[in-house]
Amino acid sequence: MKKVSRIWSLAFLLLALTALLFGCGGGSKGSESTGGGDSSDGDGKKKLVVGTDATYAPMEYMDNNGNIVGIDIDIVEAIAEEAGFDVEFKNIGWEPLFPAVENGEVDFAVSSITITEERQETYDFSEPYYIANQVILVKKGSDIKSFQDLKDKKTSLQINTTGHTMLKEIQGKTSSKIIASETMPLAIEELLNGNAEAAVGDNSTVNEYIKNNPNVEVEIVEDDSAEKEYYGLMVKKGNSEVVNLLNDGIKKIKENGKLKEITGFDVE
Repeated sequence: MKKVSRIWSLAFLLLALTALLFGCGGGSKGSESTGGGDSSDGDGKKKLVVGTDATYAPMEYMDNNGNIVGIDIDIVEAIAEEAGFDVEFKNIGWEPLFPAVENGEVDFAVSSITITEERQETYDFSEPYYIANQVILVKKGSDIKSFQDLKDKKTSLQINTTGHTMLKEIQGKTSSKIIASETMPLAIEELLNGNAEAAVGDNSTVNEYIKNNPNVEVEIVEDDSAEKEYYGLMVKKGNSEVVNLLNDGIKKIKENGKLKEITGFDVE
């Protein structure tokens, strides 16, 4: 009898384990984030993974609690609410952001990304949601008054940005006087440390630096020759489903005034 009891006990144990495994497997699949837009949250909404470079205050940055926050983040959350999907943000960094979109690691990217013809060859973009322009940051008393004055000056900026493109047009693509940093804060540090005579960046970020550092002896140089730049949400080429979803949300927050409430101005 002991032998038979052991067999039955083993059988019941195997049945219990099988039931437990099937029970766990059936309830977790939908809540996992795959990074490709196929996941959903507990509320049943589609969840999209959003890549960013959280070093670009006030647009996207890390707060004191380690959360990704900023104007861009508020805009994406408003878009998601209106278009009926959830979002998960990932701080990837500027340079890795582009391949992350291209290989499907994230569903789209928000990071003060200017829509350019060159980028449109590789990626799709949403409708514009923000307007910016390039400005120059210099130490007080500088003789730099325009972008053309940077022709022979050591100038720092964030690598592979529109400011980088502009400086290569002014100084030449192989200029040794262009200091390309990984982030905008590092580019500003190059100026403060005396390694550069000027720093170039988007007006929103440079203005934010001035506001947060009133005691630093720097000033902004604005040049009317700098064209308006339009930010868009960057999507893998050919992913019309995500582009349409984002455009639907952008259209709604423009119409209901939420976009102006976040940015403080109308976006064309």
